[in-house]
Amino acid sequence: MNYPTTSFPARSGAARPGEPAARAKTFPEKLGLGAGQLGLDQPPSTYRGRSPEKESAEILSIAARAGISVLDAQVSFGQAETTIGRIMPRPCPFRVTIKAGRCDRGPDYIEDEARAALRRLRLDKADAIMVQAAGDLFGQHGEAVWDRLRTLRDEGLFRAVGVSCFASDDPVGLTRRFKPDIIQAPVSLLDQRLIVSGALAEIAGMGVEVHLRSIFLQGLLFLPPDRMPTALKGASGPLSRVRRMIAEGRSDPLQAALGFALSRPEASSVIVGVASAAELQAVIAAAASPPPDLDWDEMALEDPAPLADKGWAAA
Repeated sequence: MNYPTTSFPARSGAARPGEPAARAKTFPEKLGLGAGQLGLDQPPSTYRGRSPEKESAEILSIAARAGISVLDAQVSFGQAETTIGRIMPRPCPFRVTIKAGRCDRGPDYIEDEARAALRRLRLDKADAIMVQAAGDLFGQHGEAVWDRLRTLRDEGLFRAVGVSCFASDDPVGLTRRFKPDIIQAPVSLLDQRLIVSGALAEIAGMGVEVHLRSIFLQGLLFLPPDRMPTALKGASGPLSRVRRMIAEGRSDPLQAALGFALSRPEASSVIVGVASAAELQAVIAAAASPPPDLDWDEMALEDPAPLADKGWAAA
């Protein structure tokens, strides 16, 4: 999530009539935890005085106690999956999502990697397996890989097969062609393109699960102006305006970002990434709070593409 845990202001804010009780009951089922920021893909080192493994074990324990339902275990290396398998509460309380291997290596490799990932995670089966890059499905082995993944699903190894995509990948066209069970896409308070275009509603209307990711836009809402990446300095004005609107609504960026994502009727899951137990506790508290009464439409950036697509993290 890339922000200091000490920076969260006190939470407050008016809720729309009838929303608080429903929100408090539904957020654990809708909120998912992404494992990509747990630090398990990094070489062993201390993290804020604790090892990544100990910190991650506490994070998973807190998530399980809070009733968070989805664990997105799409990590970069097998060693991270092995660690997650070792520290995950048992019996596994999560619907676990894993990533598919590289499509350019063909369907046999995809199947071997999927089965190996399950062994590393100490699972007999997982909830879902996701193709990481939508464009891979249009490559040489794309159709064969997709057929193999659906075969593994039909054999009971996974409940669902999905695709992780960007707004520029034409998610609606992708859904019509491949008919995935899940589409995972970046949508946030700042980047509402897939909502404004009607794409999310159309995908959900086809009976496809929609998982929202990157709802914090790499922590962009939490960065003070003087820490903005050089390539994004041009966005500092619009971001300052959004922060001002949030403050005037008696809310804070964390609660606003979560309130926006969790309130989306198209979304069946909202995946958040945290790097510490304290961050997860802050997320859970914010998600359980009454949603702020803010004008979401006014907070969308006119041109979020430089921020949201294939990565300003390189900037």
